[in-house]
Amino acid sequence: MTSRRFSRSTLTLLVVLFGYLTLPMGMTGTSVALPDIGRDLDASGAALQWVVTGYVLAATSVMLVTGSLGDLFGRRRVYATGLGIYAVGTLAGAGAQDILLLDIARTFAGIGAAGVMTTGVAILAGMHEGPARARVFATVGTTAGFGIAIGPTLSGWLVGAFGWRASFLLFGGAAVLILLLTRLMPAARPEGRPKVDRPGVATFVAGLALLMFAVTRGGESGWGSAQVLVPLLLGIGLLALFVRVERRSDHPVLDLSLIRNRTFRGWLTGATFVVLGSTGVTVFLPTYLQGTGDRSASATGVIMLLLTVPVFVLPSVAGRLVTSYGVPARRLLLTSLLLSAAGNLWLASVLAPDAGAARLAVPLLLIGVANGLGLGQIDAQALSAVAPERVGMASGLLSTARGGAGALALAGFGAALLTLVESRVGDPGLADRVASGRTAEVAGEFTDAWQILVGTVGVTLALAAVVVHRLLRPRPEPLADPVADPEPEPVGAPGRAA
Repeated sequence: MTSRRFSRSTLTLLVVLFGYLTLPMGMTGTSVALPDIGRDLDASGAALQWVVTGYVLAATSVMLVTGSLGDLFGRRRVYATGLGIYAVGTLAGAGAQDILLLDIARTFAGIGAAGVMTTGVAILAGMHEGPARARVFATVGTTAGFGIAIGPTLSGWLVGAFGWRASFLLFGGAAVLILLLTRLMPAARPEGRPKVDRPGVATFVAGLALLMFAVTRGGESGWGSAQVLVPLLLGIGLLALFVRVERRSDHPVLDLSLIRNRTFRGWLTGATFVVLGSTGVTVFLPTYLQGTGDRSASATGVIMLLLTVPVFVLPSVAGRLVTSYGVPARRLLLTSLLLSAAGNLWLASVLAPDAGAARLAVPLLLIGVANGLGLGQIDAQALSAVAPERVGMASGLLSTARGGAGALALAGFGAALLTLVESRVGDPGLADRVASGRTAEVAGEFTDAWQILVGTVGVTLALAAVVVHRLLRPRPEPLADPVADPEPEPVGAPGRAA
């Protein structure tokens, strides 16, 4: 019996890890393919960026819901359903002959990705405790890091050798294979008939989607336009209604006590800002490098390894520091935020059209190391602060925060780049071509815009580190209220404050 349990546990871990390898790989790899997609489908600007933005927005809007549905209906079922949706959307994208169809397919794939990313973490959290959970999450972080690291390089090679459609076929095919393998995972059946918080689901998904849509459109259409203000106000109103609904629900999609937990709130805040520190560089730097330096997609993918390889190496190192050496996990999170701040500020000072790998190495490595230290440990520590029956919900909230931060960073970074370049060249059409990497006519102005943006990100991250420090610092024993808001030990490191 023990051998069978071990076998099932190992198989489940391998299947979940396969998902955490494939989806991050497809996410980062798509950004490298954007210039080729734009040329092939004659697309630029918002329509082209929606290939990435639509995916992130859709995933973010439903992550909280998929996490809670996993708690209700079984996490394997939601995981498998997400894989099926992701596979259909990705394979449909491979055959798209129009940018609108590609954007729709990518948005559909994002919905599926939400189910995979939230319930995969919840499945593993429910099967492991203590030091074992910390080790497993370090492995998850390493695997996702490898996917993030290798995605741009693999996609760059596929795009250069076979065209951008080949990368979508590869990732869609991998999702089909993982879907077949989910049959090897144990299925937990919920007790009784699950109750779905339909009003909560409807108000949250609609409100967040409208809010994020308005943000993505704000830089393009102007914040005072009706097509931005209407969805913005509707989104805010629906999210306010969502909070009211959840307070009265006896089976909420989001238990608001999670937010009141200071420790969970600290890790949630840290997760949000770690994402903000890397998203703009990860998604938009390949376009800058190809557009201003006349580099190929494959050459750009190699440079991006400086940013992504540390994300593959560091999660296991961070896990060992916490479990074996008793390093407080909160210190790793603070170090991550400060390193990301330093990397963005450094990048602002050295970025130039002729900057090669050597010149970009230190800032990109700093941002990559920052991501690697936080990846995996954030989830392990945050989920240790919640009850087992709320792990899926908490995982969904973490993923929503990260996805929302990523979507806002994508929208804000892209819109700000376009606005800053346009303010310098005075030609909206030229600014659009420059920001989408289709011309290097005004590389200097494009570089100025980049330097302003990454410098601003660096300052924001330094301030965020102060906030996270205040939330996660241990309180004096006599003043602590262990009933209202316990300070859990770091996972896998008894006797030390997290």
